[in-house]
Amino acid sequence: MALIVHKYGGTSMGSTERIKNVAARVAKWHDAGHQVVVVPSAMSGETNRLIGLAKEIMGQPDPRELDMICATGEQVSVGLLAMALLAIGKDAVSYAGWQVAIKTDSSFTKARIQSIDDKKVRADLDAGKVVIITGFQGVDEDGNISTLGRGGSDTSAVAIAAALKADECLIYTDVDGVYTTDPRVVSEARRLKTVTFEEMLEMASLGSKVLQSRSVEFAGNYRVPTRVLSSLTDPLLPLQEEANSGTLISFEEDKNMEQAVISGIAFNRDEAKITILGVPDKPGVAFHILGPVAEANIEVDMIIQNQSVDGKTDFTFTVSRGEYQKAMGVLDGVKADIGAASVMGDAKVSKVSVVGVGMRSHVGVASRMFRTLSEEGINILMISTSEIKISVLIDEKYMELAVRALHKAFDLEKE
Repeated sequence: MALIVHKYGGTSMGSTERIKNVAARVAKWHDAGHQVVVVPSAMSGETNRLIGLAKEIMGQPDPRELDMICATGEQVSVGLLAMALLAIGKDAVSYAGWQVAIKTDSSFTKARIQSIDDKKVRADLDAGKVVIITGFQGVDEDGNISTLGRGGSDTSAVAIAAALKADECLIYTDVDGVYTTDPRVVSEARRLKTVTFEEMLEMASLGSKVLQSRSVEFAGNYRVPTRVLSSLTDPLLPLQEEANSGTLISFEEDKNMEQAVISGIAFNRDEAKITILGVPDKPGVAFHILGPVAEANIEVDMIIQNQSVDGKTDFTFTVSRGEYQKAMGVLDGVKADIGAASVMGDAKVSKVSVVGVGMRSHVGVASRMFRTLSEEGINILMISTSEIKISVLIDEKYMELAVRALHKAFDLEKE
């Protein structure tokens, strides 16, 4: 008997019929003798609807009150799923994050999990119940409901699996695994049977929407075996067949890993570039720029500081488009304090990345990437690298062309 955590996305919970299918799938695993914890998202579109209502009342919703509103979507899901299981004879119980409790910090709309009390959940599992816990939310030390940000149900599921020392965390989505890139952009994209934790972390952080990056961090830090698979298959599919489907996130590079130089092409449309011109080139200037940005709870991605000319330099970084205007507002105040000439921005840029553990032992990846983009007439605005990825910032109108060209250049359509 194993302890298995199931996570279901909004599409999987998108209607009462689909919720009944989820219940049938969960019951199949429970009937096989496994202990099962389920972490569902809100029904598809529900969180957007709730945010829309909040913005009709307040243009920039108060973060604490927005979390209070948004948390209700998952509470509806867990209640409906518990009822669906009870209706087919399965003993099930649902909990909101604060009832478990999942403790977080107080960064409303972007809270981070600090601890999970597993006593109540273990007692229910030992009593033979299926336990259903809201994803995406928790409670801070003052008792305020908090949410983890978009995609936070993935993080909840893996964190709960880590706290319970689960044998596996199954992430059910509307796709059947992790692909070499988005099949909607490249029709020849291929599903990967396995992907290393490091590759998945890079792909998630670089824009792949299959898993939220913080959930992959949890999986890696706590060594939680995690599999991405489809919830749209027959819920009564034989258990062994389902258990070996999808994409397994592995923690060991097998002997064949070196043969694949690049495992995938990730991209992110949600990018904006900000440049501060004529910055005095002196110690501490980067802190004086990025410190106020961080204090405003704005995440920074790529960073470049140009070479000094006559004691002045230009400082460029990227943020998400949703925080572009907020960041520009912060920097308007910073500009005079640091003696910068001006601040300019561009919200029509995208990031494209090649990812692969094979880059550690193969040379020429960067040159092939840059040559491919050059041949397509695509100008590179920024470059960042790590041991297993190379990212470039380009004009958004060239993004899909770049992804298709790089996918072909690295032969990713081939097994």
